[in-house]
Amino acid sequence: MFPERFSNLPAYAFPRLRALLDVHAPGGPVRHMSIGEPKHAFPQWITDIITETAADFGRYPPNEGTPELRAAIAGWLDRRYGVTVDPDTQVMALNGTREGLYNAGMALAAEQKNGQKPVFLMPNPFYQVYMISAISTVSEPVFVPATKDSGHLPDFTALDAATLDRATLCYICSPANPQGVMASADYWQELISLAEKHDFQIMADECYCELYRYEAPAGALEIARKMGAHPERVLTFHSLSKRSNLPGLRSGFVAGGPESIARMKQLRAYAGAPIPLPLQHASEKLWDDEAHVAENRALYAEKYDMADRIFGNVPGYEPPQAGMFLWLPVEDGEAATLRLWQETGVRVLPGEYLSKDVPGTPNPGKGYFRVAIVAPAEETEAGLTLIRDCLFE
Repeated sequence: MFPERFSNLPAYAFPRLRALLDVHAPGGPVRHMSIGEPKHAFPQWITDIITETAADFGRYPPNEGTPELRAAIAGWLDRRYGVTVDPDTQVMALNGTREGLYNAGMALAAEQKNGQKPVFLMPNPFYQVYMISAISTVSEPVFVPATKDSGHLPDFTALDAATLDRATLCYICSPANPQGVMASADYWQELISLAEKHDFQIMADECYCELYRYEAPAGALEIARKMGAHPERVLTFHSLSKRSNLPGLRSGFVAGGPESIARMKQLRAYAGAPIPLPLQHASEKLWDDEAHVAENRALYAEKYDMADRIFGNVPGYEPPQAGMFLWLPVEDGEAATLRLWQETGVRVLPGEYLSKDVPGTPNPGKGYFRVAIVAPAEETEAGLTLIRDCLFE
């Protein structure tokens, strides 16, 4: 009666966390450091725009985004990466990146490649929607370890040619969730060259790209253009959730080659839910403004320094380059998470809940747990100190 492809899905990370922790009493006041939900203030002028345009809630919004919003996105891509895109044919607004990352597989992945079942490549640990997009398209998810030895980014070049020749889509997150590392220009160039050789598309999940410590990370579309790669080779996905502290706005975009965007638009016309017009108006202004982004980045930089100070003497600690998480090494991430909850009330996420067991290779998340450093500085410092004193002293 129900599809078998969804019958063996692992439990999602946060229901698993509730099952692990909620049967035990917390050992202190509860501190939520498991979910990457931004807590910094968003620009207050956003509420004015939504209020002023509230009458537009009474109109059906365009599926692909208003011309003004798409133009603002194109302008931001030009300023940020030096990449020129046609806002009419190469940009589509999204309800956050998750929708687009899922539907990219539905819209773009062929049913077969070279007469065989297609493959979706993805890092391990990974954002769960990558796997579900593969399963939904009856493709095979191939999990490539992103470990300390590989610089916490997947080494897709280590895969055999037979697997690469079956690949249709490759998902990659930079800056990476949960490890906080950034793909260099050389990394992007190597991956894009591999995709050109084996003819697969790269889905560049770059939603954390504005939360960086020192230098802005290179962009996949930027490097692809410089290389002269096939115009359909790379799609980039961005969001206002992290950049602007507006996860509830549900606003992002995808940009790439015109044929890929046309196929995603076609799917969305049948199965998508466009962003309400007042929220599109607000999004337009957010992509045009950099002041609030710089302020937000400075707050995270303060917390990166705080983490270095608190965990600098912990063996295996690696300072984050970007993002909103710490990836802390322990012997067993699940055991450490439970101990931390029972002794302090701090709630974090075991690394293995973000990764997949693959036969023949150790689970790359098992020896870590993820800490979200999204709360204000004082609250974050108190939580990090409790973690250090409980697990690392």
